[in-house]
Amino acid sequence: MENGNGPSSCCNGNGNSNGAPSPPHVAMLVTPGMGHLIPLAELAKLLASRHGATATLVTFASTASATQRAFLASLPPAVSSLALPPVDLSDLPRGAAIETLMSEECARSVPALTDILLRLRRTTRLVAFVADLFGADSFDAARAAGVARRYLFFPTNLHVLTLILHLPELDVSVPGEFRDLAEPLRLPGCVPIPGPDVLMPLQDKSNPSYKWMVHHGAKYREADAILVNSFDAVEPGPAKILRQPAPGRPAVFPIGPLIQADRGSSDGPCPCIEWLDRQPDRSVIFVSFGSGGALPTEQMRELALGLELSGQRFLWVVRSPSDEGAVNDNYYDAESKKDPFAYLPEGFVERTKDVGLVVPSWAPQIRVLAHRATGGFLTHCGWNSVLESLVYGVPMVAWPLYAEQRQNAVMLSEGVGAAIRVPESKGREKIAAAVREVMEGEGKGAAVRAKVAELQKAAAEGLREGGAAATALAEVVGTWTCGEN
Repeated sequence: MENGNGPSSCCNGNGNSNGAPSPPHVAMLVTPGMGHLIPLAELAKLLASRHGATATLVTFASTASATQRAFLASLPPAVSSLALPPVDLSDLPRGAAIETLMSEECARSVPALTDILLRLRRTTRLVAFVADLFGADSFDAARAAGVARRYLFFPTNLHVLTLILHLPELDVSVPGEFRDLAEPLRLPGCVPIPGPDVLMPLQDKSNPSYKWMVHHGAKYREADAILVNSFDAVEPGPAKILRQPAPGRPAVFPIGPLIQADRGSSDGPCPCIEWLDRQPDRSVIFVSFGSGGALPTEQMRELALGLELSGQRFLWVVRSPSDEGAVNDNYYDAESKKDPFAYLPEGFVERTKDVGLVVPSWAPQIRVLAHRATGGFLTHCGWNSVLESLVYGVPMVAWPLYAEQRQNAVMLSEGVGAAIRVPESKGREKIAAAVREVMEGEGKGAAVRAKVAELQKAAAEGLREGGAAATALAEVVGTWTCGEN
C-alpha cells in the first residue's frame, strides 16, 4: 500500500504529462528493522534533494508497525513506499534467528518484488534497484524485471562488510567456531577481532543464520556497487583497502554518515529535553540500548548501581529485562514488555533523583545527543547510534549486546579510539569507572573526547558538496544516464 506520495507517472517511463523527461527513479528494498529503514530513507531523501531523483521504499509485511507507518508517512513527496504481501514463515523453527527470518522473508518475496519492479518500470524512469544487507536475494527479482543497475546498501560499517565479503573463503579456512579461535581474526585493513566478538550470527556454524550469512557474502558480489553508511576517518584501514579495485568484488563507496536528519523539535514539549535544559553543559551521560535492546536483570541492576556510584548525571532509557528471551527481544517492537521500574534496585530512583532521570522505553535520541548538556553516551554500539554519536560529537561507553555490536565495540575502542568499553564482567565498580573516565578522565577519557571531536569534523566535511561522501554518491548517480532502461 502506498503512503500517498506515489512516484511520478509517465508514458513508458520516458516523460510526464508535459512531455518533460521524468526524474530518475530508484526502488529500495528495506529488510526489517528501523535501523535498516532510517538510513535507506535518508539516502532516498538525499538522492531527491541533491540529485533530483525520486524513490520507492519497498517494505516487508512483518514490520508494518505503527512506528514504521508514521515514519513512512512523514517522508517528502519524492519518496513513496510500497509494502510487499505477507509470506508464510510458519515452517521455520520457533526461536529462529532474526537474520534467518529476514533472509527467508526476502527470498520468499522475490516473485512479488519482481511484479512491483515491473510495475515501476512501466510507470517511472526506473534507473536502479537498491537492496540492503539481508536482501541480496532480491537481486534475482531486479534481474528478472530488467532493472539496469543493482546496488547493495550496507547500513553498517566497512569492518563488517569486509568480514561478510570474506565469509565464503573463511567458511572453508576456519575449521571450528569463531569463538574458539586462539588468535584474533585478522582481515585486510581491519582491527583484529577476537573470536567471541565476531558477528553474532557467525558464532554457531550449525545455526541456519550462519549459512545465510555465507550465502549473502557470495551474493553481494552480484551488485554493481556497494554503498556503505560509513566514512573514511572512522575506519581508515578498510576504507583504503576497499577503495582499491579487486577482481570479482564490486566497487565500494562510503557515503555516510547518513542519520535521521530531523531532530523532532516540532513534536512539542518533552520531559527528557526539559530536564536536560536544566543541566550544565556536557555533564550528562545518556544511557540507551537502541530500539531493540534489553539487559538481563542482574546486568540491569549492576548498571543502575554503577551509574549511582559514578557520581555523574545520567539520562537512562530503561526497558524490562531480557531474562525470558534474548537481548534482542525488542527488535520488532521497541516497547518495554513490563514495567521496567519494578526491576530497578530498591530506592534507586529516589536516591538519584537530583542527578538522574530514568524514562521508560524511549527517548528522542537525536535531540538528546544534540543537546549541549549531553557529554557521553553509554550505547549498545548499534551502527546508527554510533554514527549519531559521532555526528553530534558525543564520546561513547561501549556495552554491546547482539548482531555486529561486539565487533563495532572492538573497532571503536581498540581501533579508532572513540569509545571506552565496559569490561565483560559488567560489575558496578567497572561500570562506574568507565562512565567517569569518558565523562571527565584526563587519560584515556581525554583522548576519546578529542578523537570524537575530530571525527565529528571529518563527518561534516565529507557530507558537504565536494566532500568525500558527497563525491562518492555523485559518482554513482553519474552512471544513471537517460534511456538505460
